[in-house]
Amino acid sequence: MRHGESAPAKPGQPFELKDGHGDPPLAPRGRQQAEAVGERLAGEPIDAIYVTSLRRTHETAAPLVARTGLEPRQEADLREIFLGDWEGGVLRIKAAESDPIYLAMHDQQDWGVIPGAESFAQLQARSIGGISRIHQAHPSQRVVVVVHGGVIGALCAHATGSRNFAFAGADNGSIHHLVVLGSEWQLRRFNDTAHLGGFTTAGQALT
Repeated sequence: MRHGESAPAKPGQPFELKDGHGDPPLAPRGRQQAEAVGERLAGEPIDAIYVTSLRRTHETAAPLVARTGLEPRQEADLREIFLGDWEGGVLRIKAAESDPIYLAMHDQQDWGVIPGAESFAQLQARSIGGISRIHQAHPSQRVVVVVHGGVIGALCAHATGSRNFAFAGADNGSIHHLVVLGSEWQLRRFNDTAHLGGFTTAGQALT
């Protein structure tokens, strides 16, 4: 699932960084989304919960952790795309300004257009590696993994063979269902937000 909505970016007030990545907390609405998804999944058979190294995934998982008693595990390779010079909330500001580099990034379907940023291929490779390790540790089990919008897009593109940004824009607090059977990946569900009151639209392309 995607983490809940994080704190807004403000010009001149960059987010605190964690290993080079912007690391904002959840916004009040993000905490509400975390509670909703925790309630939605609490009755499901869950064998493990994973988070990334960034705090918004830990905070999103917390309500489900409290309901299930499962101790969250960390898979750092599922952290969000590294945005280089646009870390710390700068991407959101550039998006709002329709910066030419931001537009070129979408046109070329590659995060690597941003100065110093990770490429889509690099993000996808490490994200696949992270999910593959989880799959190896939990064969034939159901695992909840709280990740980021860019990671969800990369994993869904891999599962379906689609263009790079075909699954960009997953909503905060949304649920996605991937089935991994060895080297075969199947996308069963994308952007399920029924627990959030039905149809929603993502506020930011990446948070």
